[in-house]
Amino acid sequence: MKDIVIAIKNLMQKIGRPVRLMEVCGTHTVAIFRHGIRNLLPEGVVLLSGPGCPVCVTSVRDVDTAIAIAKSDGVVMTTFGDMMRVPGSGNSLFNAKAEGADIRIVYSPLDALKIAEEEKSKRVVFFATGFETTSPSVAGTIKEAERKGIGNFYIYSVHKTVPPALKALLESGEVRVDGFILPGHVSTVIGSGPYEFIASGHKKPSVITGFDAADILSGIRMILGQIAAGRAEIEIQYVRVVRPEGNPKALSIMNECFEPEDAEWRGIGTIPLSGLKAREAFRHRDIGSVLRPEVRSQNEPTACSCGEVLKGIKMPTDCRLFGKACTPDRPVGPCMVSSEGSCAAYYKYKEIEGMKI
Repeated sequence: MKDIVIAIKNLMQKIGRPVRLMEVCGTHTVAIFRHGIRNLLPEGVVLLSGPGCPVCVTSVRDVDTAIAIAKSDGVVMTTFGDMMRVPGSGNSLFNAKAEGADIRIVYSPLDALKIAEEEKSKRVVFFATGFETTSPSVAGTIKEAERKGIGNFYIYSVHKTVPPALKALLESGEVRVDGFILPGHVSTVIGSGPYEFIASGHKKPSVITGFDAADILSGIRMILGQIAAGRAEIEIQYVRVVRPEGNPKALSIMNECFEPEDAEWRGIGTIPLSGLKAREAFRHRDIGSVLRPEVRSQNEPTACSCGEVLKGIKMPTDCRLFGKACTPDRPVGPCMVSSEGSCAAYYKYKEIEGMKI
């Protein structure tokens, strides 16, 4: 690993200017802190967080809708645990559960299906969040519900896809980045092809990278190598897991059950064709086909900078609420809630990084 760090320093001398790289994935953000990557990099390499935390980009409206569904008669709302404390416009699933809504934490959509099988008098809804990493498992669960004839299983899908978000960021003109550290987990499913526009259309070098220290440093070295050579390509560092074509079986089942739709990303706005909704053949599994709760649109807290953090415009420490009004115990925005959120990671590792709050 020492050789990689030396190579990075040599490349930065050759480039001769600061370089801003965005780690798209929240898991990368946490890993960069945990491994002390920033302390190993030479001056001039700036790492920015991106929109790759699915909890963080779940909109206020979607959280409010999930709460409204959970409060409906005869409904069991199931969800991953990291969604429980994400603030909506004035409440969270955690608060709604305390007020009497039947909300249960599950570890997979199959757990939710089992509840539906055991409690046939209830409508069991799985709050389907996440990126391309989790959507194939939800699709597989829908297919299993069909196979078993479990008619009381539904999903509330707020799934999102990563490439359209990166396209929107690049086209916005707000984000100043020289290259992307692309997500490893998402890319195991979709491969490298969907990112090609980043290199061909926007001339930004990018590398799909793994999650240990050597992986991340190697990915950074590969990006800097492209910059130094004047190239812009999509490369795969995480070759032991990621193939250019992705996972055809996972893609097939995902595309069989879901189709793209416009989706609202918290702090970013509506991004065309960046969400996934159930296709017509499986629309009866969409809780929206049964329940249509009235939810008014609400805005983010005005002082919260999560939107700018997710777009790489601000560091979490640039937000005036960070570490003061907003902490993991009292989160104002979603970036402080999730374990993969940029603000939560910065807060957890603030002493190691020598940050002043």
